[in-house]
Amino acid sequence: MNRLWAIFIKEIRQIRRDPLSLALLIFVPAFLLLLYGYALSFDVKHIRVAALDEDQTRESRFLLDSLFQNPYFNRVGTLSSRSEIDDWLKRGKARIVLVIPNDFTRRMARGQKAAVQALIDGADATAANVAVGYLDALAEKITLQMTVNRPALPVKLEPRIWFNPDLQSAHFLIPGLMGMLLMLSAVIATSLSIVREKERETIEQINVSAVRPEELIIGKILPYFLICLLTTLIVLGVGYFIFGVAIRGSLFLLAGAVLIFLFAALGMGLLISSATSSQQEAFQLAIITTLLPSVILSGLIFPIASMPRLIQGISLLVLPRYFVSAMRSVILKDASFSIIWPQLAAMIALGIIFNLLAARLMGRKA
Repeated sequence: MNRLWAIFIKEIRQIRRDPLSLALLIFVPAFLLLLYGYALSFDVKHIRVAALDEDQTRESRFLLDSLFQNPYFNRVGTLSSRSEIDDWLKRGKARIVLVIPNDFTRRMARGQKAAVQALIDGADATAANVAVGYLDALAEKITLQMTVNRPALPVKLEPRIWFNPDLQSAHFLIPGLMGMLLMLSAVIATSLSIVREKERETIEQINVSAVRPEELIIGKILPYFLICLLTTLIVLGVGYFIFGVAIRGSLFLLAGAVLIFLFAALGMGLLISSATSSQQEAFQLAIITTLLPSVILSGLIFPIASMPRLIQGISLLVLPRYFVSAMRSVILKDASFSIIWPQLAAMIALGIIFNLLAARLMGRKA
């Protein structure tokens, strides 16, 4: 314990000598959470729409007026002919051009299908798909309002959204962003700890001392472990007070998942630190192994189930994949231990592997 305590105090003093890095570790994740929480959004709103009304009837005007009484579409102009459509879409003045044909009202009066053409800028495929869904839903609603003596449908679908009834992107993203931000803080901070000793040539003094590899690992990890716990509290506070993301599940289960995740993430950082010879190498390797996998292969933004089998297999080695799933289950769904234990077990297994490899590598170099 004396040797472990000495390593712990030494690392604390090293951190105190660099207050800027300490402030970055604690407050930058909260700042990035604010930035990503506001900037990243799957909600497509205020889509610029231009209209070409060739029918010019009360029904066509009612259709257009009803369409723009929501936050999804903004009417930016009225076209006078079809020849203007290409220019509006090419210049980006409108993302959608609605064309109401001149026989729109007559076809509705005859009980025939009255089509309204929607020309959509597909350069942004995601926004285009969302816009098509919005248009379909609004068109059905408006048609029901306009049609007189329409027979009642035998089946009526009444959807109910659970866990995120307002479909707010922040509630979906923030639990996942916690994993990415904590992963960056934990891995980068610890990856620089041992390699710093190598650059300053103080690692030789540690090697000839009575300190064992496991004592060095624990002593190096513990300060950053405490810093990451403080960062977690700040991130959870920002998520609750700024974005209204309340924790619906057990706080003890949430704390357990965070502790297990930090154990594995800090072990990964130590493995990188023990395998590299300079802080520059350690920093680059930490960024490559944390940032891109945390964004692409963790399920933070892109669903893993829709990925090719090979990529799904590679994602099994990505630590944030399990943490993101566990956080969303606990925070949003009030999941119990029986539901998230596979994710916890996977993080424990990866943490043991990372720490054992780090201890073995440092033991060999000693």
